[in-house]
Amino acid sequence: MSSKPTSVLITGANRGLGLELVRQMTEDKGGVKKLFACCREPNGPKTETLQALAKKHPDIIIIPMDVSDLDSIKEAAKLIGPQLGGEGLNLLINNAGIAGNNETTVQEITPNDVQDVFSVNFMGPLNIIKEFLPHLRAAAKVSGTAGMSCSKAAVINMSSDMSSITTARRYYSLIPGVPYRISKVALNMLTVCAAEEMKKDEILFAMLHPGWVRTEMGGPEGEIGVEESVNGMLEVMASMSEEHSGAFLDYENRTMPW
Repeated sequence: MSSKPTSVLITGANRGLGLELVRQMTEDKGGVKKLFACCREPNGPKTETLQALAKKHPDIIIIPMDVSDLDSIKEAAKLIGPQLGGEGLNLLINNAGIAGNNETTVQEITPNDVQDVFSVNFMGPLNIIKEFLPHLRAAAKVSGTAGMSCSKAAVINMSSDMSSITTARRYYSLIPGVPYRISKVALNMLTVCAAEEMKKDEILFAMLHPGWVRTEMGGPEGEIGVEESVNGMLEVMASMSEEHSGAFLDYENRTMPW
C-alpha cells in the first residue's frame, strides 16, 4: 500500500491552511489521485486561487459544502461517493473553522456566540464524520493491510492550543475567546471518542494543532507562515500509526497538553 493517501477530502479548502493543504498535497507531495476541496461557495470571489489550482491539477475536485448545514454535508457525500470508485476515502481533514470574537469572556458570552462557533467547529466535523464514515470504512477494508495510517483510512481534526485546559489559566487574560476554546475542547473529546469507537474498523482519528499561523483567522502577528505549518502537519500525518489514534499533536510532532 502507498505510504500516501490517494483520496483526500479537505474542508475550508479555499483559504489559509485548507488552501495550502490542497496546494502541497497536489504540487509538492504527490500521490493524491483525487482531492476533494470543499468550501461553501465554490464560485465565489474568495475561491479564485483554489479554482486556478484546480485548472492546473485535474485531481482537484471542488465540492460545495457548508459545514454548518447538515443537508449540504449530505449532498456533498452523495456527490463524492460515486467518484471514489469503490475504493473509499483514505483521508478526511476537518479543517474548516471560525474563531468568533476572541475577546468574548464568560460574562459576555451569548447563546448566539456559542451556537455560531459550535455549528462550525464541533457539529460540522461530527456530521461530516458520520456522513463519510461508510467511505472511510470502505477504504480501510480494501487496503488489505493491518494497522492504521493516514494512507489507509483516517480523520484529522484541526484543533488548537486554545483547547488546552492545562494552559488555559496561563493565557486566558491574553485571549479569552471562550466560545472558540470550548468548541475545540468539545472537538477533542469527539476525536477521542471516535478513535475508541472506530478502532475496530482500523480508522485512525487524531487532532493537530497547526501552530499560531499567519492567516486571515490567525492574524498577521502569527508566529509561522502557512507553508511551514502545512509542511510540518503533512510530515506528522505521514508518520502516524495506530499508536497515534486519539493523539493531540502539533505541526512539529510534539504532544499537546490537554
